[in-house]
Amino acid sequence: MSIAERSTQTIWEGPLASGTGTFANSSSTVLDGQQVTWAARTEAPGGKTSPEELAAAAHSSCFSMALSLKLGENKTPPQRLEVTATVTLDEVDGAPTITTSALTVRAQVPDIDKDTFASVVDEAAALCPVSRLFAGATITVDAQLA
Repeated sequence: MSIAERSTQTIWEGPLASGTGTFANSSSTVLDGQQVTWAARTEAPGGKTSPEELAAAAHSSCFSMALSLKLGENKTPPQRLEVTATVTLDEVDGAPTITTSALTVRAQVPDIDKDTFASVVDEAAALCPVSRLFAGATITVDAQLA
């Protein structure tokens, strides 16, 4: 049995360049009504989202949870974690491809040294399910203590 299963439906209307997708029936309902467009993906967001932005949100939140867990297991729970994921869409062999997810971590963790922190970050990277989902892409982590 799975740990969790979530879904969101996208209803797309029109051609790629001028069409709009609208999210519906999301498990939490918080995405319902949000729009996604090709222009939001490749130009300016204009109040709409993109698959890359959603992937970045998934990766930053997942990594935050994994790092918080691993720091707690190390008996050095974080006071604060700021995790930013930047997901890049490039053209590879003529096809749009998500090629990287760069994580930037700024952490306030009392009573931990840099080497131990780096080791725990590596453990979190190996644990994060979204990192494992992106295993075909290059994932970088820039983690620093505050």
